[in-house]
Amino acid sequence: MAQEGNAMMSGGSFVKELFSLGVYKRSQGRIARSLTFAALAVVSLFAAYSLRNWLINSPLAYAYAGGLLLVALWLSYRVVQTARFADFLIAVEAEMNKVSWPTRSELYRSVVVVLVTLFGFAAVIFLFDLLWKFLLGSLGIAGPGGG
Repeated sequence: MAQEGNAMMSGGSFVKELFSLGVYKRSQGRIARSLTFAALAVVSLFAAYSLRNWLINSPLAYAYAGGLLLVALWLSYRVVQTARFADFLIAVEAEMNKVSWPTRSELYRSVVVVLVTLFGFAAVIFLFDLLWKFLLGSLGIAGPGGG
């Protein structure tokens, strides 16, 4: 394991891994890897779109944006397949499978509690605001308009 870490830090193995076609531990962590790649792909798409808008007057704007998108998508795919990152995503998916998710009724009750608490705090802050506005207005510190 230490030798793998040293090889990854040297840079040669990382670059070699970026240009390989293999898939690391193909059957493990598929959901986490797919979602991570999808998120990176969306960021890449926005970056290419922004580049195209920035170079709108250039005749090669679409070519540059398309090239950036292809390179970014390839790097996103390969980064998700590198050993260290893939092992991390595999561990994340394993931990997510251990989580006990709430049932629909528990989720509904929790949302109701949060919303009632939120509106309660908002009402208390509103009342404090009215009180301070009245007190400061009656002392002549702040005008009736609050300012």
